[in-house]
Amino acid sequence: MKMVAPLPVLVLCTLSVLGGASAASHHNCNAPLVSALPHSSLRSSSQSSASHAAFHAKLNRRDGAGGWSPMVTDHNPWLQVDLREQMEVTALATQGRYDSWDWVSSYLLLFSDTGRIWKQYRHEDGVERFAGNVNSESVVQNKLSHPLRTRFLRFVPVDWNPSGWMGLRVEVFGCSYKSFVADFDGRSSLLYRFNQKSMSTTKDVISLRFKSHQAEGVLLHGEGQRGDYITLELHRGRLDLYLNLDDSRPRFGSRRVVATAGSLLDDQHWHSVHIERFNKQVNLTVDAHTQHFQTKGEGHSLEVDYELSFGGIPLPGKPGTFARKNFHGCMENLYYNGINIVDLAKRRKPQIHSVGNVTFSCSQPQLVACTFLSSSSSFLTLPSAVSTTGELAVGFQFRTWNQDGLLFTVQLDPSPQKLDLQISNSWLHLSLHSAGRQRTEVSAGRTVNDGMWHSVSVTSRDLQILLTLDGEASSNIELWEHVESRGSFHFGGCPPMECRVQTPAFQGCMQLISINNQPVNLSLVQQGLLGSYNELQFDACNMKDRCLPNLCEHSAACTQTWSSFTCDCSGTGYSGATCHNSIYEPSCEAYKLSGSSSGFYFIDPDGSGPLGPTQVYCNMTEKKVWTVLPHNSTAPVKVQSSSPQKPHIMKFDYNASSKQLRAIVSGSEQCQQEVVYNCRKSRLFNTKDGSPLSWWLDREGERRSYWGGSLPGVQQCSCSLEDSCMDMNHFCNCDADLDTWANDSGILSYKDHLPLSEIVIGDTNRTGSQAVYYIGPLRCYGDRSTWNAASFYQESSYLYFPTLQAELASDISFYFKTSAPSGVFLENQGLKDFIRVELSSPSVVTFSFDVGNGPAVLSVKSHLPLNDRQWHYVRAERNVKEASLQVDQLPLRFLEAPAEGYLRLRLSSQLFVGGTASQQRGFLGCIRSLMVNGVSFDLEDRAKMTPGVSSGCPGYCSGSTSLCHNRGRCIEKNNGYVCDCSQSAYGGTTCNQEVSVSFDRESSVTYTFQEPFSVMQNRSVKASSVSTDSRAREDVAFSFVTSQRPAMLLTVSTFSQQYIAIILARNGSLQIWYHLQTDRSPDVFSPALNNLADGRLHRIRIHRVGKNLYVQIDQDIHRKYTLSSDAELILIRSLTLGKVIRIDNLGEEVKKAASKGFIGCLSSVQFNHVAPLKAALTNRGSSLVTIRGPLVQSNCGALAESTSHTLQDQAANEDKEQRSGSTQKDLAVIAGVVTAVVFIAVCVLAVISRLLYQHRRAQRSSAGAMKEEHTHSTYTDYRTELHLHNSIRESVKEYYI
Repeated sequence: MKMVAPLPVLVLCTLSVLGGASAASHHNCNAPLVSALPHSSLRSSSQSSASHAAFHAKLNRRDGAGGWSPMVTDHNPWLQVDLREQMEVTALATQGRYDSWDWVSSYLLLFSDTGRIWKQYRHEDGVERFAGNVNSESVVQNKLSHPLRTRFLRFVPVDWNPSGWMGLRVEVFGCSYKSFVADFDGRSSLLYRFNQKSMSTTKDVISLRFKSHQAEGVLLHGEGQRGDYITLELHRGRLDLYLNLDDSRPRFGSRRVVATAGSLLDDQHWHSVHIERFNKQVNLTVDAHTQHFQTKGEGHSLEVDYELSFGGIPLPGKPGTFARKNFHGCMENLYYNGINIVDLAKRRKPQIHSVGNVTFSCSQPQLVACTFLSSSSSFLTLPSAVSTTGELAVGFQFRTWNQDGLLFTVQLDPSPQKLDLQISNSWLHLSLHSAGRQRTEVSAGRTVNDGMWHSVSVTSRDLQILLTLDGEASSNIELWEHVESRGSFHFGGCPPMECRVQTPAFQGCMQLISINNQPVNLSLVQQGLLGSYNELQFDACNMKDRCLPNLCEHSAACTQTWSSFTCDCSGTGYSGATCHNSIYEPSCEAYKLSGSSSGFYFIDPDGSGPLGPTQVYCNMTEKKVWTVLPHNSTAPVKVQSSSPQKPHIMKFDYNASSKQLRAIVSGSEQCQQEVVYNCRKSRLFNTKDGSPLSWWLDREGERRSYWGGSLPGVQQCSCSLEDSCMDMNHFCNCDADLDTWANDSGILSYKDHLPLSEIVIGDTNRTGSQAVYYIGPLRCYGDRSTWNAASFYQESSYLYFPTLQAELASDISFYFKTSAPSGVFLENQGLKDFIRVELSSPSVVTFSFDVGNGPAVLSVKSHLPLNDRQWHYVRAERNVKEASLQVDQLPLRFLEAPAEGYLRLRLSSQLFVGGTASQQRGFLGCIRSLMVNGVSFDLEDRAKMTPGVSSGCPGYCSGSTSLCHNRGRCIEKNNGYVCDCSQSAYGGTTCNQEVSVSFDRESSVTYTFQEPFSVMQNRSVKASSVSTDSRAREDVAFSFVTSQRPAMLLTVSTFSQQYIAIILARNGSLQIWYHLQTDRSPDVFSPALNNLADGRLHRIRIHRVGKNLYVQIDQDIHRKYTLSSDAELILIRSLTLGKVIRIDNLGEEVKKAASKGFIGCLSSVQFNHVAPLKAALTNRGSSLVTIRGPLVQSNCGALAESTSHTLQDQAANEDKEQRSGSTQKDLAVIAGVVTAVVFIAVCVLAVISRLLYQHRRAQRSSAGAMKEEHTHSTYTDYRTELHLHNSIRESVKEYYI
């Protein structure tokens, strides 16, 4: 029999019992706990006198000297409070020493169950410090972000009054709580047996606390015969949850982990676990970090047979033996669905069966660790113990995140010999240094910096030095003679005067240190009775997992060192310190403005938002830029034998999620989808009750019954709107129900319903009934956010929006133009935190914020005024690692976040745009295209209802039509506009004319940069904490036509012997060479193995951010490659097109290509903001440009482009005709032979239509010629060609790079 637990009873039982486990859950847990303690409960590291003793350190007391003060010589002072029993602590309060200049301004808090093994308390953001006092009398209270259950507390002063000394009085607030403890010795377990054969539940609540010094062990397990199971296992210091609600029966070894939580859980401190399951929804919480997920499988209930085991997994019929390593440690307040398991076991209830030795008090293992805090100055020096065997023997355990660090070093006899053990590049290396600088080295391990405890021993025996790691002898060093240790052992580092070690000091934890088989008592070291040390913390392994929680965005991998973490953005489609920024453009419109041509592209419609990129086809052959999303059904579909009871159903897959589709459609100006429907005796709506026989589902799965060309909400087709239906009694041609072919085709254009997700055809089951349909791809054009603008003409006016959701990361971007000298673009405030972007002076944009670490300010100063009534781009970003500010194309400024600071930006007020809540310092001018975290703000709609603000922005350059192309900048004039093409590789009045040059073998163009500079150098007078972006970036784009191979296309060289080379190899394939580190071989990539020396136009786009290299060839999608280094180009010398004269430091294959030069056409070459070809043609006398050999301006690029487009258009037309022909052929077979009368009538109509069409076309051609002539004349008035370096205020997003 199965026993199904009633759900309401479970919930009530769980709430009542769990509520009793913690007094804080239903009472005010804020009672003072220190005031009533005896003197013996307060201890300290030292006291300056008897009147400054620790027991005087109670809040508001004036006994003795009025508080505690340590000795001036105490380098590690602390004040300890013993609460006498386990208590729940919720808050702390401190005062300085009464009537004195002694107080503590900040402190750390350590806690312990035993008073021997300590752990440091950290706030929710990982902040370690508590704010202390600013005088001796006021009380400063700090509430704990999460309650603490402990017995011992230590206050460790960090800062104090610089005009006085440390003085402290304290109080602790909290309450008692009930504790049920069970101790498992690694060979024991508790079995909770059900009253029936099996238990099936749809809801489970399991909670417990545990502590252990072991990294492995099963905490609970249950399984059923049908294949269900639940297992919670401690593995490598983390918790793995296995859960299955399916009928499959995988063996335990093949079971998959559904969730992993926690880290460093083998630290001998209590950790809380809470599991909630309702059907397939599961919440797993470990130490306040919660994961939400769904279980796989078909089931909704968990069926467990016979029993649940806690502490291990007994094998059937073999009590006391376990399939996995069992748990060794203590569990407290263990509840399963409201049942107190430990209490039942303690009272020897029959439901609980004990296996092995389970006790009900927690044993206290004395594994005391010390922490090496500094990677530069930490060390522990210990004297060499006398060896009973005469051999050398060193042993200890360590754990760390760093991949480099010295573990120990010692001098050996006979001298001069030295033995070093160090971590190098995550490996363990043992080195023996002998006379004459001879060095013998062996290695062990692979990734010993994984945060796990590792045991290591080094012993000398039989003329060998053996290195053993984690119990396995790894390697040995052969000796010529017997050796012994001489002098002291230096662990973790070296005193500066005693030895010279180039390896960084060890940063991590050590325990169980032994020298010559004699264990080291670290308490004696701490008391100054043994050895010496520096930058050490005793009685604690103060190690922090900076990847928990993972603050890397978009599923990026997190790696860490002791002091920081790094995000690996590879394969995510994002870049930046936390993988926040999308590497793709948000729309096809953006790709068009950056100079791209038609092709497949990845777009990210919500930018840095959660949706991710999706691939689309961008059709740029028309004036409108179309975004095309094809689906899985591209051919016409014939339908027969379908009925309303068994309809034909076709689902459409667009290779994009519903959220991505919604973002693309909502962000477009217009969308449409073609529906072609041909029918014969197949009705759409012609039923007696009016219910449709065929329909389709929109993107949300809602049923729609209007057809192509009709309006939403009515069951009609396009012919009803045109009054052209075959039977005027019906609203669709197909509803005439004729035995001849009819057509109800049209365009669906209501955006909120697009695209189609499914079509249902239900009336083709009668004799002769057939239908043929074709659903076209989703097609959208326009980018609504690009030109969404508002004008502010009163300083007190503003637009307000909901509070920014920007706790951990936010990016804000927009364009502005103004004539005012200053003004606030946007502001959002909290209780103390705030974020603000403003024009602080005519040439300075400032980004400021405060997350609790004090105000942070970033400023970018332009060389020219920004209040020039032209558009300027601003992008501000803040994440947990850094903040950055970009203005136009000026160097990126960034500010690193403090390593141990607050992380979360807590805002509460509304977001004010164009002003502030105080209605002061408001912005006067235009703001457009405001985006926050990938979400576009509708400024125009909000401006309609706001006084002092109007929708849109006046001026020629403020419309949605792109007047200037290919990174060209639109500049307002009094009577019109001009296009500034100085930063574009293109020319002409609107920056759309190719700049092409024909080369021969001896031709070359060399562009010399005005002065040696780093690509991203920032000439700032700000503090050193504010600096430019250290991540190197290059943008390269050009087109070429050649038949030569090998050939040199482009090289960039620096004064530091670095270079970039783009060549065609002997087989005509493209090769990209990056030589960033002169002591290493260059990185070589071949993104296209096919022959590009084929006489056709090829367009190359290359973009690098740090180590990531993105390459696009022609219309192919971006390909990603990883460089071996993220170094930037230092001191760029020159860029050369064609033949290279200086080839000293180039690779052999590059040298061959450089000597051959280039024969063919190069067109529209761009390197970052430099256009060398254009500079060569427009500045022939300039000292920046050197031309060798014949160089002839050509239109070969434009001709090749035109030919390419012609071929594409022909191919598209042929494909369209072929598809149309295929459809017509299919219909002809279905329809039969058309009668001669109909044929003659069609022919006559065709002839008449042709004559009318030719006459109208002639009229249009004449009018078009006149219009084109007038347009050309108008644009000629605005023609301009500015000098290459006249404008450095270029807008990155304005150009959509």
